[in-house]
Order: sequence, then structure tokens, then C-alpha cells
Amino acid sequence: MKSMLFVIVSMLAVTSTEVLARSESCHAATEAQIASLFDRWNRSLQTGEPKKVVANYAVKSVLLPTVSNTPRLTPQDKEDYFKHFLESKPVGKIDSRTIEIDCNTALDAGLYTFTFGDGSQVKARYTYTYKWNGHQWLITSHHSSAMPEKS
Repeated sequence: MKSMLFVIVSMLAVTSTEVLARSESCHAATEAQIASLFDRWNRSLQTGEPKKVVANYAVKSVLLPTVSNTPRLTPQDKEDYFKHFLESKPVGKIDSRTIEIDCNTALDAGLYTFTFGDGSQVKARYTYTYKWNGHQWLITSHHSSAMPEKS
């Protein structure tokens, strides 16, 4: 009796695992679509409104910003960072990138340059990871750091 019960429980466990594995639906995306997510983020910078920039990020996400030593984990933390960052009127431009796409996740990493309202520039490395939430792609992590070597 115990061995029969074990067999039934084992079969149910295997079957439920297979059903869960098959139930995830992958949202198809192209490299151009993932590249456009930076453009969306960059356009939100141009609004000068921190809340519009933060709307690009998943609620549970990490921002390791270029010009702050403080990791920004909550929407309020990110809004505080962008409030100050946007004062300098930044405009980003991708210099080089690599995009990787997987099931409902994507990575965009490379080099970009920010030009500020006063004409100054900062060259930086970046990594964005995105997740499809069933409605849109949102940033789940964003790391940006100034280039260590001056050219």
C-alpha cells in the first residue's frame, strides 16, 4: 500500500512539474524592440519628470546609477535620484551595445555617452536587464558607471 501511494505521489509530482514548465508563455521580441527600450527611457529623461523615468522600472528593480554611490531599490529612491540627475538636462546616446534575448527577459549592455545641458559629457558603461510583465517590458536592473580610463 505504501509503495503504491509513493508511486502515485511521484507521478503527480512529475506531471505537475511538466504542466508548470509548459504553462510559461514566452513573449517574442526582436533586437530592435529591445533597443527601442533605451530610446523610451531616454525620451522619458527629456520630459524632466522623475516619475515618468521611474515608470520604466519594475517596482522590484535595482538602479546602480552613474553619478551616485547609493543603490536605488524603491520607486521613491529612483525618483529621488532622477530628480537631481534631470536638473542637468541629460541626453543619452548609445555608442555600442550587445543585446541578448531570452524567454520574457532581455539584456542590453554596452557603452553610452550623456551630454548635459551645459555641453559637458560623460562616457559610461551600462547594463539594462528587462522583464516582460505580461503587458510591457520593464527595467529590472540598471547599472551605469563612468568609464575608468580617460581617452
